[in-house]
Amino acid sequence: MHVLLAFDKFKDSLTAPAACAHAAAALRERHPDWTLDLCPLADGGEGFCEILTRAAGGTVETHTVTGPRGAPTPATIGFVLLARIPAAARALLSLSDSPRSAPRSPLPADASVALIEMATASGLALLPPDQRDPWHATTLGTGELIRLAAARPGVVAILLGVGGSATSDLGLGALAALGLTFHAAAGSPLSPPLPAHWPQITRLSGTLPAAPSLPPIRIACDVTNPLLGPRGAAATYGPQKGLRPADLARLDHESARLALLLCAHTRRPDSLMDVPGAGAAGGISFGLMAAADAQLLPGFDLVSAWLDLERKLAAADLVITGEGRFDDTSLTGKGPGAVAARALALGKPVHVFAGAVSPLAPRDRLTLHAITPPGTPLPEALRGAESFLTAGVLAAF
Repeated sequence: MHVLLAFDKFKDSLTAPAACAHAAAALRERHPDWTLDLCPLADGGEGFCEILTRAAGGTVETHTVTGPRGAPTPATIGFVLLARIPAAARALLSLSDSPRSAPRSPLPADASVALIEMATASGLALLPPDQRDPWHATTLGTGELIRLAAARPGVVAILLGVGGSATSDLGLGALAALGLTFHAAAGSPLSPPLPAHWPQITRLSGTLPAAPSLPPIRIACDVTNPLLGPRGAAATYGPQKGLRPADLARLDHESARLALLLCAHTRRPDSLMDVPGAGAAGGISFGLMAAADAQLLPGFDLVSAWLDLERKLAAADLVITGEGRFDDTSLTGKGPGAVAARALALGKPVHVFAGAVSPLAPRDRLTLHAITPPGTPLPEALRGAESFLTAGVLAAF
C-alpha cells in the first residue's frame, strides 16, 4: 500500500510537518509494510519557507530582524538552487518575463531562489492577543529579510509567502527597510512608518535599488481582495489583527491617502489598488507591486507544482489529508480540500482528519474524521491535537 500523507497545519496547534509525522508514526505502528510519502502543505503562511526549502533540498538560515511591534525576533530565509525546483514551479516563477531579471540572463548554473515567510518576521502569531493592533504593527522585519536575501550572491529571485501577518501597513515598513523614506510635514523622517503615524506623513523620498541589487520579487498569494473598500485589507483582515470596528473607516481612509502618495512617488498607476490580491497581508502585495514591480502568483498552484503533488497523487493507493477545520467549502478551495478533490477525481480513496468537520453530502471514496472528542473546550482541543490525531488515525486504520 502506497500512502500519501498531505496535511496542512492545524492552526495554533500542529504544523503541517508535525501533523504528517504523527499520522505517519501511527500508520507505521499499525502497518509497518506500507510505503508512506509525507508531503506537508503550505499556503504562504506558517511553514511556507521551511516546507518548500526542504522539499527542494535547500538550506534555511535564521536571522534576527525587527518584529511586528519593534522587538527583535528570529526569522528565516530559505535558499534553493533554481535547478532543484521542479520545472512546473520554475515556469510559474516567470523569471524570464521580468524586466528586473534581464541583466541576469542567461541565469548562472548556481542561480538560487530565496524564500521568505512573512509570518516569521511580521506574523500575528508573534504577538500575544493584547499586543495585536494594526495601527502599531510594522512590516519592517519582512523588508529586512528581503534586503538580506537580495545581498546573497547568486539569488535571482525572491519568493515571498504573505499569510498570517499582524500588519496593515501597505508594506511601507518593508519599503522603508529597502530604501524609501517617509517624511512628516516638518521634513523629519518617520521610521518605521506605522499606520498610527500616517496622518503626519506628507511626502516620500528615495528609491528601491534596481536590479541586480534587488532581484525580482514573486508573492505567493491566493486571496483576491483589493486594497480598499468592503473587501479590502482593513475590512476583511483588520478585525482578526486587533482593529476595532470604529477604526475601520479611518484606517481605510489613511490607507487610500498613503497608497496615492506611494503611486505618485513611484510613478505607478492608482489602479494597482484594485488588482486582485493587492489587499493581501495588510496590503504588502500592493506596496511591493508599486515600488518593486513584484508579481503575484497563485499560491496553492505554485506549492502544488513545487511539491510535485500531481505525481505524488497519481502514485498513491490511498490519500490522507487534513487541517484544523474541514467543511462544505473545503472541496472547492485550496490546501487539503484541493488535494482531496483532485485525489477523488483520480479515483483514489481519501481520508480527511480535522479538528472539526461540518457535515458534507456523501461522496464515494471520501471519509471524514473529526478527531476532537465532542464537547472538548477549544483550549483543550488545541493542546491535545497531537494525541487526538494519532488516536484518530489508529482507529481508522
